[in-house]
Amino acid sequence: MPRTLLLASDLSRECRAAFARAVRLAHESGARLDIIHVLDPYLPRHILKPLEDAIVDEISNTLNDVCEAQGVPRPQALIQTVTGEPYAEIIREAYERDASLVILGTHRKHGQPDLIGGTTLSRVMRRAPCPVMSISHSAELSWQDVLVPVDFSLASRHTLKTVLTQFPDVRLTLLHAWDMPVSQELASDPGYTRWRAQERTRLRQQLETETERLMSEIGAVPDLELVLEQGDPADVLVHRLRQQPPDLLAMGSHGRIGIGRRASGSLLERLITDTRCDLMLCRTW
Repeated sequence: MPRTLLLASDLSRECRAAFARAVRLAHESGARLDIIHVLDPYLPRHILKPLEDAIVDEISNTLNDVCEAQGVPRPQALIQTVTGEPYAEIIREAYERDASLVILGTHRKHGQPDLIGGTTLSRVMRRAPCPVMSISHSAELSWQDVLVPVDFSLASRHTLKTVLTQFPDVRLTLLHAWDMPVSQELASDPGYTRWRAQERTRLRQQLETETERLMSEIGAVPDLELVLEQGDPADVLVHRLRQQPPDLLAMGSHGRIGIGRRASGSLLERLITDTRCDLMLCRTW
């Protein structure tokens, strides 16, 4: 059975990049591309039919334009409109279509994270049954550098496996942050300094062993770099994204640097607001 990619389009300018990325992914993987637009359920019934026809025509024309710009044939596609609450309908459609990936455009409100928390993107990312991508950059170039935060948990292993399955030829950076709140007070202690160096070596060896084990399980030999940084995991991640932004950030929904529904500090909102890369969130359970 072919894979199904689900693109939720709101016909906005911001969605154009997501449209192009969805077309590219469908072409590269041979997947079917389902495109939906969610209508307001309170619109008068007599205007729904002509509005639905106009929206389907607009999406179809956009699909043709994007395929022509990308230089690829039009993928097998199904274009539909649904009515309801956007985030709820996108999640429902992802379940019903057994989608392998949901793709949305990013509507950033820079510096205003409170405006992001209740948005369609944030809600879908937390609740969808499959990986969800937030696309904000042009699809003209393939993703080359993918950053994956890891913490030795099942969640991060699942995320890494998902990335390697979806994108086997990318270059990976695995970022592990280890937090030692008392390090400043003990920084001048020679014994502590030696222990910290030993702990760093141990963590790197553990990360290398875990990575090799996972690579052997899925039969992958990726180009990857292991990076260890000391500090709060969320702060380390945000700092890394600002200093060395990847093409794509892939994260799990749980773990020390994961994003649960009640995650303290609203890390997901920080990432949507502040980062300058595409984002994929993988639900782990």
